[in-house]
Order: sequence, then structure tokens, then C-alpha cells
Amino acid sequence: MKDFRDLRVWERAHKLALGVYRATRNFPGGELYELTSQARRCSAPIAANIAESCGRRGNGKFYRFLQIASGSASELDYHFLLARDLGLLGNEPNVALYKRLAELPRMLTSLIP
Repeated sequence: MKDFRDLRVWERAHKLALGVYRATRNFPGGELYELTSQARRCSAPIAANIAESCGRRGNGKFYRFLQIASGSASELDYHFLLARDLGLLGNEPNVALYKRLAELPRMLTSLIP
């Protein structure tokens, strides 16, 4: 069993989730149960699935949870695109957030054979 806290990819995913929660605080109240909720619900599971993969025995289950985390990252990428195109998430203040999201799939893929 690995300690997920030792993985850089988990640390980056955790920071991304924190950033998503902060960024979506500024979304309009009408988006609370829509885009705000969707973005938050797919950002936290990225880090959670990485953590869960470390608690599983066998490489097959480890890899499966990393694949699920990668899928959540792709979903979040779309939500970022939608929020940006709706004018809810600007480019400038969120450059670090976009960069964090862009690096996660590459990091996850490097762990999956």
C-alpha cells in the first residue's frame, strides 16, 4: 500500500480542487446547483480517486482508479471551457488553475502502463 500523500500527482490534484472551490465562489448564485456544483463534483474526485487507488491491493485496481481520476480531469476541463465561454471564469486570474489541470492527465498517464 502506498501513501497517497507521497505522490506529486495527488498533491497537484488536491491543489487543483482547492483552486476550483475558490474560483467557483465567484460564480453567480444561479449557477450554484449547476456549473458550480458540477465543477466541484469532478475536481475533488480526482484527488480522491488517486488516494483510493493507493489503498487498493493489486496494480489492476490501482490503475483503474487512476483512469477514473483521469476521466474526472477531462470532465473538469470541459467545465472550465464552458465557464470561460460563459464569461464566468476569466483567463488571467486562473492561469495557474488551467496549468494545474493541463498537467494532471500527463502525470496520471505516466503512472498507468
